[in-house]
Amino acid sequence: MSRFRAAGIFAGLIAGALPESAAAQDAFAAQRAQLLAEIAGMARATGAETARPAFSPRVMAALGKVPRERLVPPEQVPYAYENRPLPIGHGQTISQPYIVALMTDLLEPKPADVVLEIGTGSGYQAAVLAEVVAKVYTIEIVEPVGRRAAGDLAALGYRNIATRIGDGYNGWPEAAPFDGILVTAAAPYVPKPLVEQLKPGGRLVIPVGGQWQVQDLQVIEKRPDGSTATRRTIPVRFVPLTRSK
Repeated sequence: MSRFRAAGIFAGLIAGALPESAAAQDAFAAQRAQLLAEIAGMARATGAETARPAFSPRVMAALGKVPRERLVPPEQVPYAYENRPLPIGHGQTISQPYIVALMTDLLEPKPADVVLEIGTGSGYQAAVLAEVVAKVYTIEIVEPVGRRAAGDLAALGYRNIATRIGDGYNGWPEAAPFDGILVTAAAPYVPKPLVEQLKPGGRLVIPVGGQWQVQDLQVIEKRPDGSTATRRTIPVRFVPLTRSK
């Protein structure tokens, strides 16, 4: 199937899921559909490394629904559906959509899950998670970035996302334990508090490595006895996970 034919199919699915007037007014529907086709192609190409040659329909539907153009600075709106990271100010970025899809799928989210995100950024990953789980707690250490994301997510109508400004290394103890934890910044090592706040059977998806080193996207699963199993997937490049001073 060609990329353009696939994009047309995705566009039809998106338009069919919207009221007629909303579909007509959604100027980004075709771009969103083409992005989904590109993500599906990348999933196939990296499937041997990620063990995810295709992402779940729920995850793909979430990517097709979240309006990325509403979660980037105005000057980045024309590029909102390019499959690449974009700057959002204060040295932060909005992640590449393929990586957002991959990390969400690696989490294996279920509708009743409660998930913690470290690194709210633009709010895009939190919005995608909110489409596939019951509750999202998300922490951002850069205050103006976190405040803007909180406002944008509220404006989009997400009522199942709780935001906080703070040091994500320490997690969100009073809301723990979590069915899944997703970290959107690279840590030099896996923070122990996050493992402790993960439910048995839960998954932690995190990029591990220094800022100028090769970073590995890792999936850490907590066994019933509290021990963990770690699997490395693909090399990635994220902004570093910063700490409170």
